[in-house]
Amino acid sequence: MASSKDMDAVALLKADHRKVEELFEKFESARSNKQKIAEQICMELMIHAQIEEEIFYPACTGKVEDANLVQEAYVEHDSAKVLIAEILAGGPDDEFYDAKVKVLSEMIKHHVKEEEKRAEGLFAEAKEAGLDMDALGEQLMARKEELMEEFKSGLPTPQTRSFKGTELEHGEPVSQAA
Repeated sequence: MASSKDMDAVALLKADHRKVEELFEKFESARSNKQKIAEQICMELMIHAQIEEEIFYPACTGKVEDANLVQEAYVEHDSAKVLIAEILAGGPDDEFYDAKVKVLSEMIKHHVKEEEKRAEGLFAEAKEAGLDMDALGEQLMARKEELMEEFKSGLPTPQTRSFKGTELEHGEPVSQAA
């Protein structure tokens, strides 16, 4: 089996997808250490999103047939980052903690499905466009290793590209009358 350093871009990104899927499953079945698992999910997703946004998506921009795929991917990342920030700011005793992790899982499943579609997904279109997947894989891995080292001391606040920081107000939950 080839080492992770020998993976092309799509293989590396798909391996990240599988790792996060496993972590979400682990969270779902966990009775303890939920916060630790959630923080690992958040770290993996933040690193993955950052390498895609810094390297893979710019390489695809203007090259893939469906230009909207890249813009949609940025917005999907930003949506996930909002939940990541909420999860990192909370804990398992918070009222909506598990629900936020569950919704994040569902959002990521949708995002992965969009990227990995056989014919019209972003990965397929990037390959069809003739991008150098081996060179991109090397760049992605190098940046991923840098970020893993950098994030050992703590995760930064997620930054969004497509959201403008609309002020939201926190309301009280609607009571569940029997």
